[in-house]
Amino acid sequence: MPPSPSELVRHAERRRQVMRAMGEGVMVIAQAPEVTRNRDTHYPYRHDSYFYWLTGFPEPEAVVVLLAGRRPRQVLFCRDKDPERETWDGHRYGPKAAAEVFGFDAAYPIAQLDRRMPRYLADQPALYVILGRDPAWDTRVLGWVNAVRAKTRRGVRAPERMIEARALLDEMRLIKDELELAHMRRAAAISVAAHRRAMRAAAPGRHEYEIEAELLYEFRRQGAAAPAYTPIVASGANACVLHYTANDQPLKDGDLLLIDAGAEYAGYAADITRTFPVNGRFSGPQRAVYEIVLAAQAAAIDAVRPGTGWNVPHEVAVRMLTQGLKDLKILKGDLDGLIESEAYKPFYMHRTGHWLGMDVHDAGEYKLDKQWRPLLPGMTCTVEPGLYLRADDERVPKAYRGIGIRIEDDVLVTAAGCEVLTLDAPKAVAEIEAWMREGCAPTPTAGSAGGKRKAP
Repeated sequence: MPPSPSELVRHAERRRQVMRAMGEGVMVIAQAPEVTRNRDTHYPYRHDSYFYWLTGFPEPEAVVVLLAGRRPRQVLFCRDKDPERETWDGHRYGPKAAAEVFGFDAAYPIAQLDRRMPRYLADQPALYVILGRDPAWDTRVLGWVNAVRAKTRRGVRAPERMIEARALLDEMRLIKDELELAHMRRAAAISVAAHRRAMRAAAPGRHEYEIEAELLYEFRRQGAAAPAYTPIVASGANACVLHYTANDQPLKDGDLLLIDAGAEYAGYAADITRTFPVNGRFSGPQRAVYEIVLAAQAAAIDAVRPGTGWNVPHEVAVRMLTQGLKDLKILKGDLDGLIESEAYKPFYMHRTGHWLGMDVHDAGEYKLDKQWRPLLPGMTCTVEPGLYLRADDERVPKAYRGIGIRIEDDVLVTAAGCEVLTLDAPKAVAEIEAWMREGCAPTPTAGSAGGKRKAP
Protein backbone atom coordinates (compact mmCIF):
# COMPACT_ATOMS: atom_id res chain seq x y z
CA MET A 1 0.00 0.00 0.00
CA PRO A 2 1.65 3.32 -1.07
CA PRO A 3 1.82 6.15 1.46
CA SER A 4 -1.11 8.58 1.50
CA PRO A 5 -0.61 12.23 0.44
CA SER A 6 -0.50 13.32 4.08
CA GLU A 7 2.16 10.69 4.82
CA LEU A 8 4.26 11.83 1.86
CA VAL A 9 4.12 15.39 3.19
CA ARG A 10 5.24 14.10 6.59
CA HIS A 11 8.17 12.16 5.09
CA ALA A 12 9.29 15.32 3.24
CA GLU A 13 9.06 17.34 6.45
CA ARG A 14 11.17 14.74 8.27
CA ARG A 15 13.87 15.10 5.64
CA ARG A 16 13.85 18.88 6.06
CA GLN A 17 13.99 18.48 9.83
CA VAL A 18 16.98 16.17 9.53
CA MET A 19 18.78 18.60 7.22
CA ARG A 20 18.19 21.48 9.62
CA ALA A 21 19.66 19.38 12.44
CA MET A 22 22.69 18.50 10.30
CA GLY A 23 23.44 22.14 9.50
CA GLU A 24 25.99 21.20 6.86
CA GLY A 25 27.08 17.95 5.28
CA VAL A 26 25.68 14.98 3.40
CA MET A 27 23.56 12.10 4.71
CA VAL A 28 23.39 8.87 2.72
CA ILE A 29 20.93 6.13 3.74
CA ALA A 30 20.46 2.93 1.74
CA GLN A 31 17.30 0.89 1.34
CA ALA A 32 17.34 -2.73 2.54
CA PRO A 33 18.49 -5.27 -0.06
CA GLU A 34 16.44 -8.19 -1.28
CA VAL A 35 17.61 -11.39 0.43
CA THR A 36 17.76 -14.79 -1.26
CA ARG A 37 15.90 -17.52 0.59
CA ASN A 38 17.13 -20.38 -1.58
CA ARG A 39 18.19 -20.73 -5.20
CA ASP A 40 16.17 -18.07 -7.10
CA THR A 41 13.56 -17.46 -4.37
CA HIS A 42 13.65 -14.39 -2.12
CA TYR A 43 12.36 -13.78 1.37
CA PRO A 44 9.32 -11.47 1.44
CA TYR A 45 10.72 -7.97 1.02
CA ARG A 46 10.75 -5.57 3.96
CA HIS A 47 12.09 -2.01 3.72
CA ASP A 48 14.84 -0.55 5.91
CA SER A 49 13.19 1.40 8.73
CA TYR A 50 15.53 4.42 8.58
CA PHE A 51 15.19 4.71 4.82
CA TYR A 52 11.40 4.36 4.89
CA TRP A 53 11.02 6.80 7.79
CA LEU A 54 12.76 9.41 5.64
CA THR A 55 11.21 8.61 2.27
CA GLY A 56 8.11 6.42 2.30
CA PHE A 57 9.62 4.84 -0.84
CA PRO A 58 8.87 1.09 -0.83
CA GLU A 59 11.15 -0.35 -3.54
CA PRO A 60 14.51 -2.12 -3.09
CA GLU A 61 17.71 -0.92 -4.78
CA ALA A 62 17.34 2.67 -3.63
CA VAL A 63 19.43 5.27 -1.77
CA VAL A 64 18.44 8.66 -0.35
CA VAL A 65 20.98 11.53 -0.28
CA LEU A 66 20.34 14.65 1.79
CA LEU A 67 22.62 17.64 1.14
CA ALA A 68 22.33 20.17 3.96
CA GLY A 69 23.67 23.72 3.96
CA ARG A 70 23.08 26.87 1.94
CA ARG A 71 21.78 24.99 -1.08
CA PRO A 72 19.88 22.03 0.39
CA ARG A 73 18.85 19.21 -1.92
CA GLN A 74 17.00 15.95 -1.48
CA VAL A 75 18.01 13.29 -4.00
CA LEU A 76 16.74 9.76 -4.56
CA PHE A 77 18.45 6.98 -6.49
CA CYS A 78 16.17 4.13 -7.56
CA ARG A 79 15.59 1.50 -10.23
CA ASP A 80 14.78 2.53 -13.79
CA LYS A 81 11.37 1.91 -15.27
CA ASP A 82 11.51 -1.50 -16.92
CA PRO A 83 8.30 -2.72 -18.58
CA GLU A 84 9.69 -6.22 -19.03
CA ARG A 85 10.57 -6.62 -15.33
CA GLU A 86 7.26 -5.02 -14.36
CA THR A 87 5.50 -7.80 -16.26
CA TRP A 88 7.16 -10.29 -13.93
CA ASP A 89 7.52 -8.41 -10.64
CA GLY A 90 5.03 -5.53 -10.68
CA HIS A 91 5.07 -1.74 -10.77
CA ARG A 92 8.25 0.33 -10.56
CA TYR A 93 8.14 4.09 -10.13
CA GLY A 94 11.33 4.93 -11.99
CA PRO A 95 13.31 8.11 -11.22
CA LYS A 96 10.99 10.65 -12.88
CA ALA A 97 7.78 9.49 -11.19
CA ALA A 98 9.58 8.82 -7.89
CA ALA A 99 10.80 12.42 -7.70
CA GLU A 100 7.34 13.78 -8.43
CA VAL A 101 5.36 11.47 -6.15
CA PHE A 102 7.73 11.37 -3.18
CA GLY A 103 8.78 15.01 -3.25
CA PHE A 104 12.48 14.88 -4.14
CA ASP A 105 14.41 17.67 -5.82
CA ALA A 106 15.93 15.10 -8.17
CA ALA A 107 16.00 11.37 -8.76
CA TYR A 108 18.46 9.29 -10.80
CA PRO A 109 18.90 5.65 -11.78
CA ILE A 110 20.60 3.62 -9.07
CA ALA A 111 23.31 2.72 -11.60
CA GLN A 112 24.54 6.33 -11.42
CA LEU A 113 25.09 6.32 -7.63
CA ASP A 114 28.82 5.58 -7.67
CA ARG A 115 29.46 8.20 -10.34
CA ARG A 116 27.52 10.98 -8.62
CA MET A 117 28.40 10.43 -4.96
CA PRO A 118 32.00 11.74 -5.12
CA ARG A 119 30.60 14.99 -6.55
CA TYR A 120 28.13 15.29 -3.67
CA LEU A 121 30.87 14.65 -1.10
CA ALA A 122 33.38 17.12 -2.55
CA ASP A 123 34.12 19.99 -0.14
CA GLN A 124 31.52 18.80 2.35
CA PRO A 125 32.51 19.03 6.04
CA ALA A 126 30.74 15.84 7.19
CA LEU A 127 29.29 12.59 5.92
CA TYR A 128 26.38 11.10 7.90
CA VAL A 129 26.09 7.38 7.18
CA ILE A 130 25.16 4.09 8.84
CA LEU A 131 28.19 1.79 8.92
CA GLY A 132 28.75 -1.67 10.35
CA ARG A 133 25.63 -3.42 9.07
CA ASP A 134 26.82 -4.45 5.60
CA PRO A 135 30.53 -4.79 4.76
CA ALA A 136 29.86 -4.33 1.03
CA TRP A 137 28.05 -1.03 1.71
CA ASP A 138 30.83 0.14 4.04
CA THR A 139 33.42 -0.56 1.34
CA ARG A 140 31.34 1.31 -1.22
CA VAL A 141 31.03 4.39 1.00
CA LEU A 142 34.77 4.45 1.71
CA GLY A 143 35.38 4.15 -2.02
CA TRP A 144 33.45 7.41 -2.59
CA VAL A 145 35.45 9.16 0.13
CA ASN A 146 38.72 7.91 -1.30
CA ALA A 147 37.67 9.08 -4.77
CA VAL A 148 37.31 12.60 -3.34
CA ARG A 149 40.62 12.35 -1.48
CA ALA A 150 42.34 11.49 -4.77
CA LYS A 151 41.48 15.01 -5.93
CA THR A 152 43.27 16.76 -3.04
CA ARG A 153 45.94 18.30 -5.31
CA ARG A 154 43.16 19.90 -7.34
CA GLY A 155 42.00 21.70 -4.21
CA VAL A 156 39.04 19.37 -3.52
CA ARG A 157 38.52 18.33 0.09
CA ALA A 158 36.93 15.14 1.34
CA PRO A 159 34.60 15.18 4.41
CA GLU A 160 36.68 15.63 7.55
CA ARG A 161 34.11 13.91 9.76
CA MET A 162 32.21 10.66 9.29
CA ILE A 163 29.22 10.72 11.65
CA GLU A 164 27.00 7.80 12.65
CA ALA A 165 23.62 8.81 11.22
CA ARG A 166 21.69 6.71 13.71
CA ALA A 167 22.64 9.05 16.56
CA LEU A 168 20.62 11.82 14.91
CA LEU A 169 17.83 9.73 13.39
CA ASP A 170 17.18 7.66 16.52
CA GLU A 171 16.38 10.72 18.61
CA MET A 172 13.89 11.89 16.01
CA ARG A 173 12.27 8.47 15.64
CA LEU A 174 11.87 8.16 19.40
CA ILE A 175 8.99 10.68 19.53
CA LYS A 176 6.06 9.52 17.40
CA ASP A 177 3.89 11.99 15.50
CA GLU A 178 0.13 11.61 15.03
CA LEU A 179 0.41 9.73 11.74
CA GLU A 180 2.80 7.26 13.30
CA LEU A 181 0.51 6.82 16.29
CA ALA A 182 -2.45 6.19 14.00
CA HIS A 183 -0.51 3.33 12.38
CA MET A 184 0.54 1.98 15.76
CA ARG A 185 -3.03 2.05 17.06
CA ARG A 186 -4.14 0.13 13.98
CA ALA A 187 -1.34 -2.42 14.40
CA ALA A 188 -2.38 -2.78 18.04
CA ALA A 189 -6.07 -3.24 17.18
CA ILE A 190 -5.26 -5.94 14.61
CA SER A 191 -3.00 -7.70 17.09
CA VAL A 192 -5.64 -7.56 19.82
CA ALA A 193 -8.16 -9.19 17.48
CA ALA A 194 -5.62 -11.91 16.65
CA HIS A 195 -4.96 -12.68 20.33
CA ARG A 196 -8.67 -12.83 21.07
CA ARG A 197 -9.08 -15.24 18.16
CA ALA A 198 -6.19 -17.37 19.37
CA MET A 199 -7.66 -17.66 22.86
CA ARG A 200 -10.87 -19.09 21.48
CA ALA A 201 -9.04 -21.36 19.06
CA ALA A 202 -6.90 -23.00 21.76
CA ALA A 203 -8.00 -26.40 23.04
CA PRO A 204 -6.35 -29.59 24.28
CA GLY A 205 -5.15 -31.75 21.39
CA ARG A 206 -4.55 -28.91 18.97
CA HIS A 207 -1.00 -27.85 18.11
CA GLU A 208 0.96 -24.66 18.67
CA TYR A 209 1.28 -24.17 14.91
CA GLU A 210 -2.49 -24.26 14.51
CA ILE A 211 -2.82 -21.37 16.94
CA GLU A 212 -0.02 -19.54 15.13
CA ALA A 213 -2.03 -20.00 11.92
CA GLU A 214 -5.04 -18.35 13.57
CA LEU A 215 -2.86 -15.34 14.46
CA LEU A 216 -1.43 -15.02 10.97
CA TYR A 217 -4.86 -15.37 9.40
CA GLU A 218 -6.24 -12.51 11.48
CA PHE A 219 -3.23 -10.33 10.75
CA ARG A 220 -3.67 -10.66 6.98
CA ARG A 221 -7.47 -10.59 7.13
CA GLN A 222 -7.30 -7.15 8.68
CA GLY A 223 -4.67 -5.73 6.34
CA ALA A 224 -1.39 -6.22 8.17
CA ALA A 225 1.49 -6.93 5.80
CA ALA A 226 3.11 -9.51 8.08
CA PRO A 227 3.87 -10.30 11.70
CA ALA A 228 6.23 -7.74 13.21
CA TYR A 229 8.44 -10.63 14.38
CA THR A 230 8.31 -14.42 14.45
CA PRO A 231 5.38 -15.35 16.71
CA ILE A 232 6.05 -17.25 19.93
CA VAL A 233 3.33 -19.83 20.64
CA ALA A 234 4.68 -21.72 23.65
CA SER A 235 2.66 -24.25 25.59
CA GLY A 236 3.53 -25.74 28.97
CA ALA A 237 7.23 -25.67 29.83
CA ASN A 238 8.03 -24.22 26.39
CA ALA A 239 6.93 -20.87 27.83
CA CYS A 240 10.08 -20.86 29.96
CA VAL A 241 12.16 -20.52 26.76
CA LEU A 242 12.08 -16.78 26.12
CA HIS A 243 12.49 -16.90 22.33
CA TYR A 244 10.75 -20.20 21.65
CA THR A 245 9.60 -20.27 18.01
CA ALA A 246 9.42 -23.98 17.10
CA ASN A 247 5.65 -23.81 17.65
CA ASP A 248 5.25 -27.51 16.89
CA GLN A 249 4.05 -29.15 20.10
CA PRO A 250 0.54 -30.36 21.00
CA LEU A 251 -1.51 -28.39 23.52
CA LYS A 252 -2.13 -30.40 26.67
CA ASP A 253 -5.05 -30.21 29.04
CA GLY A 254 -3.95 -28.39 32.18
CA ASP A 255 -1.10 -26.46 30.54
CA LEU A 256 -0.79 -22.75 29.97
CA LEU A 257 -0.18 -21.24 26.53
CA LEU A 258 2.04 -18.17 26.18
CA ILE A 259 1.59 -16.22 22.94
CA ASP A 260 3.94 -13.35 22.09
CA ALA A 261 2.84 -11.97 18.71
CA GLY A 262 2.16 -8.66 17.02
CA ALA A 263 1.22 -7.42 13.58
CA GLU A 264 3.09 -4.93 11.41
CA TYR A 265 0.84 -2.33 9.80
CA ALA A 266 2.11 0.38 7.42
CA GLY A 267 5.62 -0.29 8.69
CA TYR A 268 4.78 -0.06 12.42
CA ALA A 269 4.85 -2.88 14.94
CA ALA A 270 2.63 -4.08 17.74
CA ASP A 271 3.95 -6.43 20.42
CA ILE A 272 1.54 -8.27 22.73
CA THR A 273 2.02 -11.21 25.07
CA ARG A 274 -0.81 -13.07 26.74
CA THR A 275 -0.69 -16.26 28.80
CA PHE A 276 -3.82 -18.33 29.35
CA PRO A 277 -4.94 -21.89 30.13
CA VAL A 278 -5.36 -24.26 27.19
CA ASN A 279 -8.57 -25.65 28.67
CA GLY A 280 -9.93 -22.22 29.60
CA ARG A 281 -9.50 -22.57 33.39
CA PHE A 282 -6.52 -21.57 35.52
CA SER A 283 -5.40 -24.08 38.14
CA GLY A 284 -4.66 -22.80 41.64
CA PRO A 285 -0.85 -22.68 41.19
CA GLN A 286 -1.17 -21.16 37.70
CA ARG A 287 -3.46 -18.46 38.99
CA ALA A 288 -1.16 -17.69 41.94
CA VAL A 289 1.83 -17.07 39.63
CA TYR A 290 -0.27 -15.26 37.05
CA GLU A 291 -1.70 -12.79 39.57
CA ILE A 292 1.81 -11.88 40.69
CA VAL A 293 2.86 -11.06 37.12
CA LEU A 294 -0.39 -9.21 36.41
CA ALA A 295 -0.01 -7.04 39.52
CA ALA A 296 3.61 -6.31 38.63
CA GLN A 297 2.56 -5.24 35.15
CA ALA A 298 -0.22 -3.00 36.44
CA ALA A 299 2.20 -1.26 38.81
CA ALA A 300 4.82 -0.86 36.08
CA ILE A 301 2.28 0.63 33.65
CA ASP A 302 1.15 3.03 36.36
CA ALA A 303 4.78 4.23 36.61
CA VAL A 304 4.89 5.16 32.89
CA ARG A 305 4.40 8.92 32.86
CA PRO A 306 6.26 12.03 31.66
CA GLY A 307 9.41 12.81 33.62
CA THR A 308 9.75 9.31 35.06
CA GLY A 309 13.13 7.70 34.42
CA TRP A 310 13.10 4.87 31.89
CA ASN A 311 14.17 2.31 34.51
CA VAL A 312 11.49 3.12 37.10
CA PRO A 313 8.80 0.77 35.67
CA HIS A 314 11.38 -2.03 35.61
CA GLU A 315 12.36 -1.38 39.21
CA VAL A 316 8.70 -1.39 40.25
CA ALA A 317 8.10 -4.69 38.45
CA VAL A 318 11.22 -6.32 39.90
CA ARG A 319 10.16 -5.40 43.42
CA MET A 320 6.70 -6.88 43.03
CA LEU A 321 7.93 -10.01 41.28
CA THR A 322 10.55 -10.60 43.96
CA GLN A 323 7.95 -10.21 46.69
CA GLY A 324 5.76 -12.65 44.80
CA LEU A 325 8.59 -15.17 44.65
CA LYS A 326 8.93 -14.81 48.40
CA ASP A 327 5.20 -15.38 48.86
CA LEU A 328 5.46 -18.58 46.81
CA LYS A 329 8.37 -19.74 49.05
CA ILE A 330 10.69 -19.80 46.04
CA LEU A 331 12.93 -17.08 47.50
CA LYS A 332 13.70 -16.50 51.15
CA GLY A 333 15.26 -13.50 52.86
CA ASP A 334 15.05 -9.74 53.10
CA LEU A 335 13.28 -8.19 50.09
CA ASP A 336 15.82 -5.41 49.56
CA GLY A 337 18.68 -7.87 49.90
CA LEU A 338 17.13 -10.24 47.38
CA ILE A 339 16.72 -7.39 44.89
CA GLU A 340 20.24 -6.09 45.45
CA SER A 341 21.74 -9.56 44.95
CA GLU A 342 19.50 -10.14 41.90
CA ALA A 343 18.21 -13.37 43.42
CA TYR A 344 15.15 -13.03 41.17
CA LYS A 345 17.25 -13.32 37.99
CA PRO A 346 16.88 -17.12 37.50
CA PHE A 347 13.11 -16.57 37.33
CA TYR A 348 12.98 -13.12 35.69
CA MET A 349 15.98 -12.55 33.48
CA HIS A 350 14.86 -9.86 31.00
CA ARG A 351 13.99 -6.19 31.11
CA THR A 352 10.43 -4.98 31.66
CA GLY A 353 10.15 -3.23 28.31
CA HIS A 354 11.71 -1.71 25.20
CA TRP A 355 11.00 1.07 22.71
CA LEU A 356 8.40 0.24 20.09
CA GLY A 357 7.77 1.75 16.65
CA MET A 358 8.84 0.84 13.13
CA ASP A 359 11.00 -1.87 14.67
CA VAL A 360 9.68 -4.09 17.41
CA HIS A 361 12.84 -3.19 19.38
CA ASP A 362 12.77 0.36 18.14
CA ALA A 363 15.37 3.07 17.75
CA GLY A 364 16.51 5.21 20.67
CA GLU A 365 19.00 5.19 23.53
CA TYR A 366 17.83 4.28 27.02
CA LYS A 367 20.41 6.43 28.80
CA LEU A 368 21.60 10.00 28.33
CA ASP A 369 24.95 10.96 29.89
CA LYS A 370 24.95 7.63 31.75
CA GLN A 371 21.58 8.37 33.38
CA TRP A 372 18.29 6.66 32.56
CA ARG A 373 16.50 9.06 30.26
CA PRO A 374 13.18 10.60 31.33
CA LEU A 375 10.04 9.53 29.51
CA LEU A 376 8.42 12.16 27.27
CA PRO A 377 5.01 12.40 25.58
CA GLY A 378 5.07 10.64 22.21
CA MET A 379 7.42 7.86 23.30
CA THR A 380 6.05 4.33 22.90
CA CYS A 381 7.26 1.27 24.74
CA THR A 382 6.24 -2.17 25.92
CA VAL A 383 5.65 -3.21 29.53
CA GLU A 384 6.23 -6.96 29.85
CA PRO A 385 7.12 -8.52 33.21
CA GLY A 386 7.17 -12.30 33.53
CA LEU A 387 8.08 -15.27 35.71
CA TYR A 388 9.65 -18.44 34.34
CA LEU A 389 9.73 -21.45 36.68
CA ARG A 390 11.53 -24.16 34.77
CA ALA A 391 10.31 -27.74 34.98
CA ASP A 392 13.74 -29.01 36.08
CA ASP A 393 14.40 -26.32 38.72
CA GLU A 394 14.38 -28.09 42.08
CA ARG A 395 14.44 -24.76 43.93
CA VAL A 396 10.82 -24.31 42.87
CA PRO A 397 8.01 -26.15 44.70
CA LYS A 398 6.73 -28.95 42.49
CA ALA A 399 3.28 -27.41 42.02
CA TYR A 400 4.79 -24.39 40.23
CA ARG A 401 7.38 -26.12 38.03
CA GLY A 402 6.98 -25.71 34.29
CA ILE A 403 4.93 -22.52 34.59
CA GLY A 404 6.06 -19.66 32.34
CA ILE A 405 4.05 -16.45 32.30
CA ARG A 406 4.57 -13.13 30.54
CA ILE A 407 2.04 -10.33 30.10
CA GLU A 408 2.92 -7.56 27.65
CA ASP A 409 1.17 -4.41 26.45
CA ASP A 410 2.07 -1.49 24.19
CA VAL A 411 2.08 1.83 26.03
CA LEU A 412 2.17 5.43 24.78
CA VAL A 413 3.49 8.15 27.06
CA THR A 414 1.01 11.05 27.08
CA ALA A 415 1.00 14.50 28.67
CA ALA A 416 -1.31 13.21 31.41
CA GLY A 417 0.31 9.82 31.99
CA CYS A 418 0.03 6.96 29.53
CA GLU A 419 -2.32 5.19 27.12
CA VAL A 420 -2.33 1.41 26.83
CA LEU A 421 -2.78 0.74 23.12
CA THR A 422 -3.45 -2.99 23.55
CA LEU A 423 -5.80 -2.89 26.53
CA ASP A 424 -8.60 -4.80 24.78
CA ALA A 425 -6.67 -8.08 24.71
CA PRO A 426 -8.09 -9.96 27.73
CA LYS A 427 -5.68 -10.35 30.63
CA ALA A 428 -7.60 -10.46 33.93
CA VAL A 429 -8.19 -14.06 35.03
CA ALA A 430 -11.99 -13.75 35.02
CA GLU A 431 -11.92 -11.93 31.68
CA ILE A 432 -9.80 -14.62 30.01
CA GLU A 433 -11.89 -17.48 31.37
CA ALA A 434 -15.15 -15.79 30.34
CA TRP A 435 -13.86 -15.06 26.82
CA MET A 436 -12.70 -18.63 26.30
CA ARG A 437 -15.89 -20.07 27.77
CA GLU A 438 -18.07 -18.23 25.26
CA GLY A 439 -16.68 -19.88 22.11
CA CYS A 440 -15.34 -23.15 20.78
CA ALA A 441 -12.46 -24.14 18.54
CA PRO A 442 -12.57 -24.31 14.72
CA THR A 443 -13.16 -27.60 12.92
CA PRO A 444 -10.04 -29.73 13.53
CA THR A 445 -7.50 -30.03 10.72
CA ALA A 446 -5.83 -33.26 9.68
CA GLY A 447 -3.71 -34.62 12.48
CA SER A 448 -5.49 -32.63 15.20
CA ALA A 449 -7.31 -34.23 18.08
CA GLY A 450 -9.94 -31.53 17.90
CA GLY A 451 -11.39 -29.21 20.49
CA LYS A 452 -14.55 -27.63 21.80
CA ARG A 453 -14.37 -23.95 20.90
CA LYS A 454 -14.87 -22.08 17.66
CA ALA A 455 -12.81 -19.07 16.59
CA PRO A 456 -14.78 -15.82 16.36
